[in-house]
Amino acid sequence: MAVVCPPGGVHLNWKNRKSLLWLAAAGSAFCAYQLARRTGALNSLDLKNKVVLITGGSRGLGFLLAREFARSGARVAFCARSAEELRTAQQELERTGREVYPIRCDVSDREQVDRMVQDVTQYYGPIDILINNAGIMEVAPIQTMDLENFERAMKVMFWGPLYAINAVLPSMLARRSGTIVNITSIGGKLSFPHLLPYSSAKFALMGLSEGLHAEVRNQGVRVVTVVPGFMRTGSYRQAFFAGNQKEEFEWFALGATMPLVSMNAERAAREIVRAVRRGDAQPILSLPANMAGRFHGLFPGLTNTLLAWTNAILPSPGPGRFAKGEEVEQQIDSPLFKKATALGTEAARRYQEKEADPSFAR
Repeated sequence: MAVVCPPGGVHLNWKNRKSLLWLAAAGSAFCAYQLARRTGALNSLDLKNKVVLITGGSRGLGFLLAREFARSGARVAFCARSAEELRTAQQELERTGREVYPIRCDVSDREQVDRMVQDVTQYYGPIDILINNAGIMEVAPIQTMDLENFERAMKVMFWGPLYAINAVLPSMLARRSGTIVNITSIGGKLSFPHLLPYSSAKFALMGLSEGLHAEVRNQGVRVVTVVPGFMRTGSYRQAFFAGNQKEEFEWFALGATMPLVSMNAERAAREIVRAVRRGDAQPILSLPANMAGRFHGLFPGLTNTLLAWTNAILPSPGPGRFAKGEEVEQQIDSPLFKKATALGTEAARRYQEKEADPSFAR
C-alpha cells in the first residue's frame, strides 16, 4: 500500500507513515510530560508540615521564601545574625497564620550552624528542606579589595552552605528523603567586574551544588541549584561599596532596580518554591540571566571580552573606604536617580531591607 502525494511531493509507504505517527505520538507524550512537570502535576513534593530551614531568612529573598513556604503549610525555621531583624521578621511572617521559629546564627561559624540544626531538629523534627540563602555583597574594583573581602565572602557563601549541608545530609541520606536548595547567582556562572569576592564564592557554591546533585540524586535526596539574576529586593542598600562609592552605588542600584534588568522578588520566590516542589536541578531565574548564562556557555571567550569592555565604563578605583549602601544613598540628591530606583526603595521597605547589618562596615 502506498500513499501518493501530488506531483513534486514525496511518496510515503505505509511503513514510513507508521514511523511518522510514532514520532508524532512520542513528541506529544514528551510535551505532555514537560507540561505536567512544569505545572507540578508530576512528582510534586507536598510541602504541608515539611520542616524548612532558611539561612538569611529575616529579609530580602530569604524573608519572601519563608513567607511562601509558610503559606504552603510548611513549618519554617529561619536564621539571621541580628536579634532585632529576627523579631521583626517573625512578627511579619506569623501574619500568614503559621508559627515560625527564628534562630540567631552566624553561618560562617561551624559550631553555630551545628547548634542551629540541632535546635531546629529538636523543635520541629528532622529537617526536610534546607535553603542556603545567606549572603553578603561588597562592590569595588580589585585594587580596593583585599584578602579579607574574599575570605569573608567564602565564609558566608561557600563554607556557610557547606556547614549546613554537612549537618543535615547524614539524616537525609539515612531517611532517603530531603531537599537541599542552594541559592547561587548568575554571578556564579560568569564573573562580573567589581564583584570578584561575591562571584568567587558563588562559583565555588555552584561547583559544590552541581557535584552534590550528581552524587545524592539516586539516594533519595534532591539538590536544587537556583541561579537568580538581579532581583528587586532593595538589598543593594545592604551591600557595601568602596572606591568611588557614589558611582559604584549608582550603577549597582540601577541594575538591581530597573524592570527590564531585574526580576520581581515575589515572583522569584514563587518560582523557587515551585522548583523545590518539582525537584528541578537548576532553575535560572529571569530572562536576562538565562540569556547571559547561555551566551557565556556558547561563547565564553567573547563573553569575557564583553565584560572587559563593561569594566572600562565602570567607576575607576578610588580611595573611599567600604560603606553600606544605605549610607552612600544619602549622598545622592538626584531626583531622576530617586525616580529610577523607586521600585527598589519600595521593595526595601516591604521586604525588611530597612537597615544594613553594620558588622561588615569598616
